[in-house]
Amino acid sequence: MHDDDNPAVTLMSLASAPVPPPEPRRKGPQSLWELFTVFTWMALQGFGGVLAVVQRILVDDKQWMSIEEFVEQWSVAQVLPGPNVLNLCIILGGEYFGWRGAVVATLGILTAPCALVLMVAAWFSSVSDHAAVQGALRGLAAVVAGLIMATALRMSPAIRISPLGRGFALALVVLTFVLVGLLHVRLIWVLLALGSVSCVWAAREIRRRQ
Repeated sequence: MHDDDNPAVTLMSLASAPVPPPEPRRKGPQSLWELFTVFTWMALQGFGGVLAVVQRILVDDKQWMSIEEFVEQWSVAQVLPGPNVLNLCIILGGEYFGWRGAVVATLGILTAPCALVLMVAAWFSSVSDHAAVQGALRGLAAVVAGLIMATALRMSPAIRISPLGRGFALALVVLTFVLVGLLHVRLIWVLLALGSVSCVWAAREIRRRQ
């Protein structure tokens, strides 16, 4: 009988084989209160658009998500009805604490901004016609555009693991920019067309690799 057929030898070889280290557990909110305070602080920093702030806090500071997870869940949040950031927060809150987390995430992202907007609206109506105020708003719009572009560049490394392949994914990015930014095609039609193509292509590539 060969040694390979000996059960004792087989067990000894399995016992001596190196055990792969366990995957590090992803960080997450430790309580509903932490979830609420982080989302409230995040919402208070989102002047004109909270995408850049969300990516920095959830991925870089808190490390509740990897950049790949952020891109995937942000994609889901964009195709769902409602504000993108609110959708993402509800998804994340529900993932950790179920329906309670979804409710707390909604309260965190909406409560403080709603109170501020009501106060600012009462004040802004009296100064909205001033040239200095209008100039400041135009300047803020340019800053917000720059923040969105910088966030898009920071999210771009996630393309390397896309089942679409880097070339096809970049082609979709360019085509989306042309259709929405230059040709002003309605976003719903772009999502239905390019989104359907990308989903079918990704499913095909995943089945092929398996």
